[in-house]
Amino acid sequence: MVATQPAAAEWRSYWFLPVAGALGYATSVLHVYALGPFIAALQGEFGWTRAQAAAGLTVAALISAAGCIPVGMMVDRIGPRRVGLVGIPAMCASFALLSTANGEFWNWLTLWVVVAVGTFCVQATVWTSAVASRFEASRGLAFAFTLSGASVATALYPVFATWLIGGYGWRTAFVAMGSLWCAFVFPLVFLFFRGARDGAQKKIAAQASAPALTGVSLAEGLRSAALYKLLMAAGLFAFTIIGIVVHFVPILTDSGATPLSAAGIASLIGIFSIIGRLGTGLLLDRFPSHVVGTCAFLIPIAGCVLLLTSGASPVSQAAAAAVFGLTVGSEVDVIAYLAAKHFGLKSFGALYGVLQMALAGGTAFGPLVAGAVFDRSGGYSPFLMATIVLMFLSAIAVFTLGSPRLPEHRSGVLSASSAD
Repeated sequence: MVATQPAAAEWRSYWFLPVAGALGYATSVLHVYALGPFIAALQGEFGWTRAQAAAGLTVAALISAAGCIPVGMMVDRIGPRRVGLVGIPAMCASFALLSTANGEFWNWLTLWVVVAVGTFCVQATVWTSAVASRFEASRGLAFAFTLSGASVATALYPVFATWLIGGYGWRTAFVAMGSLWCAFVFPLVFLFFRGARDGAQKKIAAQASAPALTGVSLAEGLRSAALYKLLMAAGLFAFTIIGIVVHFVPILTDSGATPLSAAGIASLIGIFSIIGRLGTGLLLDRFPSHVVGTCAFLIPIAGCVLLLTSGASPVSQAAAAAVFGLTVGSEVDVIAYLAAKHFGLKSFGALYGVLQMALAGGTAFGPLVAGAVFDRSGGYSPFLMATIVLMFLSAIAVFTLGSPRLPEHRSGVLSASSAD
């Protein structure tokens, strides 16, 4: 069980860091969780299929995956602050450029290549690296708070996008979401986002004796069986959960819900995701992490069953949204926490970048396959059934990790003396 005093001291000293990190991480999923409401508008404007509308996300995620390891190594080298400050305006500007789509499919995919480049410097690695360097006793909760930025995004983006599209059109909606989000988030990240590595660089000459981040090397991590189990769990879970979340509004409208009511129900995913993530973080700090992760990865199966058996019922739709919300995004929290536990912080950026590739790969293909399943079968039931199987397999991969073999003293975190 985590010690109360050290955890409280960490939060007193650095409470602002997870807050800023949460806003930064919410920026990284702008193109994912806001896309659903745009799908119908793009279909109506250009006559595309749902798979075509979602194909851009596949392109962006695949290219983003290729940048995960280099970005992680850059974070390890220069610190997460500089990376994040470049990433926020780049991401928001690239999202706004989607407004220039002209109906040519090649143009749409090209715009998503630009979005992919924008995602490079706002990946979860950036925000979790800083938080991991400041929090140890309460790392699980700090990770959960940081990564709950995506939960807030899940609640806000669909409703905001639907309102903008209905009132001003989809082109204005792309521009407004990108520019307004950047204007809100960038100043806060600039003021409050600073990890131990960022603060320590100016004092490195005066504090040569400051303890270094410790853990396994990149080469050792790449030889670890734990890495490949985490890769499997991350990829399968992201494939299924992101596929469902991106298409959740269309799933509900196909069942008879109006677009605005569907967006409102979908917002429950974000609301309950905040609860689920913070709860997962507290549990990770107190109980065996592989057991907590296994339970988190099994919960969405209940949501799939609800949609398959009574998906036309508003009550079932809301219940399914709540169930998905309790675990959506938890794959990132669990994977980040387990990576820090099993590998330490010495090469955390690079090794978590490897795992980010699996998460990005799942994000790339989940929405595309879900859309293709709908185009071929006329519904989402086959995808929901496949989701049940794949989530079960990802849970098995997490459970078989067992307890971390990395000695506790090697998990490493910079001391408060080097924090500023």
